[in-house]
This record gives sequence, structure tokens and C-alpha cells, in this order.
Amino acid sequence: MSSPSPTVSPEFAQLVAQQHQQLRSFIRMLGVAPDWVDDLAQEALLIAWREQNTYDRQRDPGKWLRGIARNLVRNEIRKHARQERILHNGLAELLINASEVAPHPESWSECHVPVLRDCVEQLAPKSRELVSGRYADGWKAADLADHFNMTAASVRQALSRIRVQLKRCIEIHTAEV
Repeated sequence: MSSPSPTVSPEFAQLVAQQHQQLRSFIRMLGVAPDWVDDLAQEALLIAWREQNTYDRQRDPGKWLRGIARNLVRNEIRKHARQERILHNGLAELLINASEVAPHPESWSECHVPVLRDCVEQLAPKSRELVSGRYADGWKAADLADHFNMTAASVRQALSRIRVQLKRCIEIHTAEV
């Protein structure tokens, strides 16, 4: 016979309701593949639920949850078997580090989403389409190759160069803050 499931306090349920969307946005902004965002958000909330008795109620709950999520993404980067959850390790590391030192606005995404969008907008049209196809639509290199009349190797090389461009652009913008 299994033991009864622990109950969720109304306070914790309210925290989840208030923070869930921002937590998902934050995890996505760290470079996590769209298919894995919900899993990592759920895992972060499960850890928060387990650790809720050690949480200092005077602290910002969003910052606490983002810290948990940041550590989960770091762990994913270290696990080679699950690297498909992370779109690009170097970019994810850069975004994680930027999230630790950036000033804390009401919404983390208010500060970083515009920077990433601006950087993507500065790309050449074909590069923007490649980024959108790969990261927004989840197309694989072979699919993009067919669509753009390229080889899969050319697509991978182009995406690698684009990620370098985006990384430089984000570094410049975050250094200016």
C-alpha cells in the first residue's frame, strides 16, 4: 500500500500560478529546446516544492525559482546524454551567466528577450529564416537543407556561424547594461 501523497499548500499553489509562465520563459531564454521547457519547469517546481520549508519567505520567489532552473540547465549542459534539451551549449552558458549578473527587473524576460530579438533582427534575412526554422519551428538540418536548397552540412555550418554572431551581439548588449 502506498503512502498518501503530500498535499500542496495554498501558498505554494499560488506561487506556481504566479510564477509558472515567467519560469517557462526564463528556461526557454536559457537556450532550452522548446520540447523540454515544460519538463524542466516542472522539475524546478518539484524541487521548489520539496525545498519550500527551507525557502526564506522574505526573498523574491521568482528569483528563487530562476536560481533552481538555472542550476537544472547547468546540470543538463554537463550531461552529454541529454544535450538535445539545450539548443547550443555556448549560448546557453552565456545566457545563464548574464542572468546571474544582470539587474533584476520585474520580469527577467523584459530585459533579455528584447536583446536577443534585436540581435536576431540584425541578422541577414536568410540567416533569420534559418534561425527561425531551426529554433522556433524545430526543423532539423536536413529539413532546412531541403527548404533552402542547401546541404545539411552547409546548414549546420551556417547555424554555427549565426550562433557566433548572436553570441557576440548579446555580449556587446549585455556589456553595455
